[in-house]
Amino acid sequence: MFIYLLKRVSLGLVIVVFAVTLLFCMIHLVPGDPARILLGPRATPEMIAHLSAQMGLDQPMAMQILKFFGNLLRGDLGMDVITNRPVAEIVFGQLPYTLWLIGSAIVGAMLIGIPLGCYSALHRNTWFDRFSGIISVACITAPAFVVALYSLLIFAVWLKWFPAVGAGEPGDFFDQISHLVLPAIAIGISWVGYLSRLVRASMLEVMGENHIRTARAYGLPENTVVYQYALKLAVLPTVTVIGVGMGFLLSAALFTEIVFSRPGIGKLIFDSITTRNYPVVMGSVLVSTIIFVISTAVSDLINAWLDPRIRNSL
Repeated sequence: MFIYLLKRVSLGLVIVVFAVTLLFCMIHLVPGDPARILLGPRATPEMIAHLSAQMGLDQPMAMQILKFFGNLLRGDLGMDVITNRPVAEIVFGQLPYTLWLIGSAIVGAMLIGIPLGCYSALHRNTWFDRFSGIISVACITAPAFVVALYSLLIFAVWLKWFPAVGAGEPGDFFDQISHLVLPAIAIGISWVGYLSRLVRASMLEVMGENHIRTARAYGLPENTVVYQYALKLAVLPTVTVIGVGMGFLLSAALFTEIVFSRPGIGKLIFDSITTRNYPVVMGSVLVSTIIFVISTAVSDLINAWLDPRIRNSL
């Protein structure tokens, strides 16, 4: 397990370095002078030159990349040229909002999708199975921003059941939860359908394996066979998909945070790209990439813990 973990960490570092380097090159290929855009049309050449030097844009791109990674090794993500605050303070101040949103969405999707898929597999080809299949496909094909707009219109504007915008008053737990419901539904509803279909397919495959037939032949209760033997293996693909899908959840959170005017790292990236605030963009994408790498590594470790066959192959 230690060697496997070491390999996962090494691969994660390579992914982070490659992603940040690629992003660094891409944002510098965008037309326009970032310093001129930040300062506005009335900026003098001296002001533009001073801000360019402050942002390090007057240096070659290779030197900028090396300087960024050198500061990163010291835990320094740079300074925001607009507010003159450390980028790390800005990013980690917005990160909890996004983590709460993603965590709530995926936990809700698991609580609904996994039992739904399991029940559909146990009642294959019944009216419930067909109906859940239709609903699941409809959920999968619903884009997050469309669900966000309609949920905002129906439940916040028309019915007034939930607040429309914001993240709630700091320190007021119930107010924050009420502001979290609609955004979490917007990015989690597609995962309800996806997880239910995945669990159903996995359950149907596992229920036909030899160890399940053997457990039934020994006279074990059906609930024990289903929940302790079959479901434990059927959720393995689900764990992997959730870990890999963290990147899709982060992208969906971006649109949701914009629609609901929620603070978060997605909205921070969008605002920073709009203003060409390179240090904040780099810091935000770096943290997002690290979250993605950690989530995939954790999902692999959970799979190894749940399935002895994976542990023995390491």
